[in-house]
Amino acid sequence: MNNAETAKFNMIEQQIRPWEVLDNQVLSTLSRVNREDFVRDAYKGLAYADCQIPLGNGVSMLPPTIEGRMLIPLGNGVSMLPPTIEGRMLQALLLKADDEVLEVGSGSGYVTACLAHLAHRVSSVDSNAEIIDFARTNVASCGCDNVDFAQRGLAQIDATDAYDVIAVTRSLPTVPENLKQALKTGGRMFVVVGRSPVMQALLITRIGGSEWTTQSLFETDLPRLKL
Repeated sequence: MNNAETAKFNMIEQQIRPWEVLDNQVLSTLSRVNREDFVRDAYKGLAYADCQIPLGNGVSMLPPTIEGRMLIPLGNGVSMLPPTIEGRMLQALLLKADDEVLEVGSGSGYVTACLAHLAHRVSSVDSNAEIIDFARTNVASCGCDNVDFAQRGLAQIDATDAYDVIAVTRSLPTVPENLKQALKTGGRMFVVVGRSPVMQALLITRIGGSEWTTQSLFETDLPRLKL
C-alpha cells in the first residue's frame, strides 16, 4: 500500500472501528472514497487524522481540546467532520440503496460522496457559494453522478420537501421544526445540537404524521451551521 492507502487503513482500523462503527457497507464506503481528494492542498497530510480540517486556507492549529482531537481555527468557520463522527453518522442513518437524502451543509463534499455511494440520490444544500463550488468539484472528480447541489438557506426547507434521510453536517442550537417536517414517515435525521463545548449528536426518526423519536448517540462539539 502507498502512504495514503496506509493512512486510510489506519483511520478505519484505529479510529473508526474503535468508535463502534462496524457496519460493513459503511466501512467499505469509507475505504472506497479517497478522503485526501476532498482536502485542500495545505492539509493533505491531515486527510486521515482524527481532527476537524478547515476548508479555508489558514494553517495555524490549536492544541487538542476535545477527547484528544486536534481542533484547527477554521478561517471561514467551515471544516470537515472528524472521521469518527462521519462514520458514526453514516452508520446511524441506516442508509438504503433507494433512499432520497438531504445533506444540510455541503462541506468538502466528502460526506456527500459517501452518502451518494450508499443511497439513491443526494441533494446537498449550503448558503455559501464558495463551499458549494468546492464540494461540487470534489464530488464530480470522484465520479458520483447522483448528487445535486443548491445554494439554499435552512429556512427554505419545508414540508413540501420529503426525504428518507437528512444529514446535518454542522451543529444547531436546537432541532428545527421544518427539518423534522421534511422527513418522510420512517425517515431518519442525524443532527448535532447544543452549545459549545458539549453538544449532543441525535438520531431523530419520524414514526408518524406528528410523531418522532429521538435517540442520543454521543457527545461532541462542532462548528455552528451558518444557513
